[in-house]
Amino acid sequence: MAAWKQLILALVILAAAAVGWAFFFPGAPAILARYGIEWAQASTEQPQKQANSENSREGGRRGRDETIVVVLPAATATINDRLQAIGTGRAKASVTVNPYATGRLIAITAESGSRVTAGQEIARLDSDTEEIAVDRAKVAVQDTQSKYDRAKSLRATNTTSAVALADADVALSNAKLELRDAELALQRRSIVAPIDGIIGIVPVEVGNYVNAQTTIAMIDDRSSILVDFWVPERFAEAVKVGNDVSATPVSNIKQALKGTVAAVDNRIDEKSRTMWVQASIPNPNDALRAGMSFEVAMTFPGDTYPAVSPLAIQWGADGAFIWTVAEGKAKRVPVRIIQRNTENVLVDADIPVGMMVVTEGVQSVREGGNVRIAGVPQQQANAGGSQ
Repeated sequence: MAAWKQLILALVILAAAAVGWAFFFPGAPAILARYGIEWAQASTEQPQKQANSENSREGGRRGRDETIVVVLPAATATINDRLQAIGTGRAKASVTVNPYATGRLIAITAESGSRVTAGQEIARLDSDTEEIAVDRAKVAVQDTQSKYDRAKSLRATNTTSAVALADADVALSNAKLELRDAELALQRRSIVAPIDGIIGIVPVEVGNYVNAQTTIAMIDDRSSILVDFWVPERFAEAVKVGNDVSATPVSNIKQALKGTVAAVDNRIDEKSRTMWVQASIPNPNDALRAGMSFEVAMTFPGDTYPAVSPLAIQWGADGAFIWTVAEGKAKRVPVRIIQRNTENVLVDADIPVGMMVVTEGVQSVREGGNVRIAGVPQQQANAGGSQ
């Protein structure tokens, strides 16, 4: 760049710096006035005076007027009034049928899925040995009975002793006991249903050799379904036997069922902090099955607290508080937060329903200070008790 261009650029920069110094440096006008240059002082004094005048008027107006705030009325909300949980259903009674003894299956007399009654035979084991034992026991009973009758006759004529008659009586009693034992063993070769219910799939076939650990069938009493579910410990005191329960099968959300609490556990699980509860659901149409999942719902009176806007909550050295408006005056009310929700905050405080709570303009509110609700005429705001 040529030297003369550099000189011109330097002069322009110096001139701009001088003008900026003259307008923005606080003592510049006085310094220039001493050298006879008064235009800068005149140009800066007029806006400054105008700004000072406006600030003075604004300050005076603020001192006379109330603080304008936006408020919302306090409401109430209830918590812990509804319980929802997922539970698993099981039969009212469920029994695994096992044989009393070992043997070979010679018959299965009940079909899978059929309804059986208590005492009904569902399978039978081979029983030849037991039948022979019964016949032998019957013969023994007949023999001892004859001996006893003979001893009794002889005793009547004093031909035999009382001891002989007593021995014959003992022998007869033992023979009868052996007969009962043999009959019981024969009876147990027949496998019967211990309860009324629906028999499940029979996992064995005729000809299988089974023992006391072999599962012959599963029988479920589905006259009602027990739903096991777990509730948080805060509901432990509210859940009682006999409480109404609504249960909806997850597989059919349109089928809302009614039932009652049948049992409540006596302790809280220390790991999950929940309590085991059982609900009984009637099943007259046999539409429900063990193992189904249910959405369980219960309702309670719950706990009611004042509800305010989340914008109203302020924090100080002593904790949370809100500003309320009554008769045009601001009041600081300490609160304890119970629950935060999306639309409101539940607090523990003495706040009547409808009390106006400041949500906007809280930064300018002071204890006992005059406030005016935005959009409300001044006379109406001052006349209202808790507007």
